[in-house]
Amino acid sequence: MSTQRAGGGLIDMLVEYIRYRIPPERQADFVPAYARAAKALDAAPECVGYDLSRCVDDSSSHILRIVWTSAEAHLRDFRTGPNFPAFFAEIRPYVNHIEEMRHYTPTEVTSTR
Repeated sequence: MSTQRAGGGLIDMLVEYIRYRIPPERQADFVPAYARAAKALDAAPECVGYDLSRCVDDSSSHILRIVWTSAEAHLRDFRTGPNFPAFFAEIRPYVNHIEEMRHYTPTEVTSTR
């Protein structure tokens, strides 16, 4: 699915979902680490947006959603670019707690209010 970029031009978006299971002893540092890592996402032109959510019913369960301009921009440009080292340095302690990481293409079924 393509979407209009602010300022003009179309982009083919890719949505990445990462599901984490964070043990109790690591939970206090998890969100602050992602807040620091988010600075690298904010600086990355490949990243359109992101949000990190914590499960209401299970505080160990978190889902990170990152919207990228394209698969190539994420997998090639961001991962080999200048913002990735700072991003990965903050989230490295949590990589082993990833339960699932997948990439999705948005459909036309969407709404934001």
